[in-house]
Amino acid sequence: MCWPGVILCWQLNILVCTFECSQAASACAGGEARGLNPDEITIADVLKTKGYATGCFGKWHLGDQPQFMPAKHGFDHYYGIPYSNDMWRFHKLNEKYNFPPLPLLRNGDVIGVVEDGDDQAMLCKQFTDEAVAFIRKNKDRPFFVYLPHAFIHHPRFARQEFMEKAENETEAQIEETDWSTGQILNTLRDLNLEEKTLVIFTSDNGGSSGTSMGPLRGGKGGPVYEGHMREPTIAWWPGRIPAGSVCDEITSTIDLLPTFAKLAGAQMPTDRVIDGKDISALLFAEPGAKSPHDVFFYKAMGVRSGKWKFLTKGKGELYNLEEDIGENNNIVSRHPDTVKRLRNLLQRHVDDLERNSRPAAFVENPKPIFPFPER
Repeated sequence: MCWPGVILCWQLNILVCTFECSQAASACAGGEARGLNPDEITIADVLKTKGYATGCFGKWHLGDQPQFMPAKHGFDHYYGIPYSNDMWRFHKLNEKYNFPPLPLLRNGDVIGVVEDGDDQAMLCKQFTDEAVAFIRKNKDRPFFVYLPHAFIHHPRFARQEFMEKAENETEAQIEETDWSTGQILNTLRDLNLEEKTLVIFTSDNGGSSGTSMGPLRGGKGGPVYEGHMREPTIAWWPGRIPAGSVCDEITSTIDLLPTFAKLAGAQMPTDRVIDGKDISALLFAEPGAKSPHDVFFYKAMGVRSGKWKFLTKGKGELYNLEEDIGENNNIVSRHPDTVKRLRNLLQRHVDDLERNSRPAAFVENPKPIFPFPER
């Protein structure tokens, strides 16, 4: 699976950890013209208005041209790879895409190149060590850490100490990601920051080959079944989040921006549509807290309302998730009124996207960060 991470401190400190799940590479690699629009307002941008130190450590993949990199999106410090770790010369699609060398960056400087499996195996430790150093450096001020691991992702390499104990590369990467999380939490405890720091551990999508989605159907990529979209999330803040509390309300990573802004006392942007909602009541397990989302959309391909989930796939699919979490029984023909209601909700969502979606940015004559070697 893939996990992202955030740390927010109070001071509040905020730390978000995520990890990556494997999928085939695309043309969205080095030297691409497209990237995150500089006009967008990120979590880092918002938190900097309240004096936060902001750091990103890991896979960026939001454009590798200078105007798209983390420094232009609110991050004081960046260490990592500018796009996916499978976008390198050993990928089976390299002949089609001709990937440039995969650079390792500290801020705007190339400090290394991911050349082989040994280099891949070091990525988790390198990102972790850099994040730990950032936390120690900024221990006396509020900080935001975004730690998007390249693990658990093809190509799957891990350090030898984890490979020796694991049955395969996937298990080794999972164990090393777990080690990384332990390093972060131990650092917070060592610095007596645990009661001032919110840590969130989650992912952007389900797992791929070699991982299990349990009873859920599907995985990363393909139709938007629960195994593709539904993700576990762990939130840790001793003294604020009750130990052992469990929440099964619908939330999404789009909710992190308004939630962090609320906790940090920062202002949300008012000149644009923000789809996320404040979920702090759910995080703190307040009695009776409910999801702020009456409806949840699976891109433009599906919609959930209460127990019902409708997908546009084929002639339409309808599932009762309370009774059929594995989405095994398509009951679309039995509930025409429910299908009509959900179709209407989805169409309104698609119309809203067309009205309010903001464009990516593009540059002319993009160039890879690290040039191709002479042939």
